[in-house]
Amino acid sequence: MYLDFYGLKIFPFNITCDPQFFFESSSHREALAALLYGIQEKRGVILITGEVGTGKTTLCKALLNKLNPQVKISLILNPYFSEVQLLQAIVEDFGLQLEKKNRLDIVKKLNSFLIDISLKGDNAVLVIDEAQNLTNRQLEQIRLLSNLETSQEKLLQIVLVGQPELLERLSQFRLRQIRQRIFVKYNLSPLQEEEVKDYVEFRLKKVGENSIMILPQCYKIIYEFSRGIPRLINVLCDRALLLGFVKEKNVFDEEIFKACVEDIK
Repeated sequence: MYLDFYGLKIFPFNITCDPQFFFESSSHREALAALLYGIQEKRGVILITGEVGTGKTTLCKALLNKLNPQVKISLILNPYFSEVQLLQAIVEDFGLQLEKKNRLDIVKKLNSFLIDISLKGDNAVLVIDEAQNLTNRQLEQIRLLSNLETSQEKLLQIVLVGQPELLERLSQFRLRQIRQRIFVKYNLSPLQEEEVKDYVEFRLKKVGENSIMILPQCYKIIYEFSRGIPRLINVLCDRALLLGFVKEKNVFDEEIFKACVEDIK
């Protein structure tokens, strides 16, 4: 492919959720600050929403790198489980071994673990990505986990990360109990137009590339196509690098990006 042509070792615009490519736009920086604040305060459920492709999963993984090593973390990237299987996945991701796998024993095991963590002065965080896929019964199970507490603080900090339809789900009357437990809420926005150039250059610098030149007028095309959504920026720029490789060019003009936009459409 084009890696050798540009002298690259890895793809700069891969759409995988690699935290080393976490770009702190104004919105992403605020979202990360909201997460860290909510976890530190130990007050309740934290809710992060955002459109498809805005970098929610990358944000989750970047969060893990920001937390103190003493913080115990359970990260569930896709909650397609039954209620009991979800509990099992949470406990096992905390590194606990289960002898019995019924709901009562799993919760008892988790509660004992969390009390031990609290007595040591440490913290435990549960992060559930793609939380818009949680069923009402699973959300009720999450609410019950949020009830685990001492007289002073919550034993488990819960972070729900999902698409905007998660807000619609939580607005249901039957889910008012978990909705009332949300302590921090933040909606992750796409990049602003002036941030697109910084984002593209950030990713290129991350792979050590300095021979690729994208002409300034191209960034308006990138923004109009992507609407500031990082995943779509990656898709377009990756296609542009491929076309540049075919044409043996490392200077990218409007013609290349317009051709790529038409090809993707």
